[in-house]
Amino acid sequence: MSTTWVVAADSSRARILAAAKRNGPLEEVEDLVHTESRLQEQDLKSDTRGRAFDSVGQGRHAMEPKNTAKQQEAIRFAKQVCDTLTSAQGEGRYERLYIVAAPSFLGLLRECLNPVVQNRIVGEVSKNLATHSPQDIRGHLPDYL
Repeated sequence: MSTTWVVAADSSRARILAAAKRNGPLEEVEDLVHTESRLQEQDLKSDTRGRAFDSVGQGRHAMEPKNTAKQQEAIRFAKQVCDTLTSAQGEGRYERLYIVAAPSFLGLLRECLNPVVQNRIVGEVSKNLATHSPQDIRGHLPDYL
């Protein structure tokens, strides 16, 4: 019998749940927490923005970051979750994978998952259920995983 994993995640928490049977209940395997994602934007910034000279003329302006500090933390956490899934897949800890994630975090996970793990994905739910009970999460998935 193959093991199915369900990842319920948002930008600050990822819960990995497992179902030993296709119609069985979910049991928590691992709980990853990224406390930096819970901080306020001003708490994540170290100082003021850098400044740059214009390419023509005497002007200077503040440089805008490509992503906010909170977005950077979400990207960093998504990579951590992807690394965990890659490692576990290499160890043969699961055969099938469902991802239940907040819509914006689901996009970040899609970007960093390696092709081997992507081939294990059998379903996705675009909802933030990371703080819900395993029974509630199971209710958003098909009857037979």
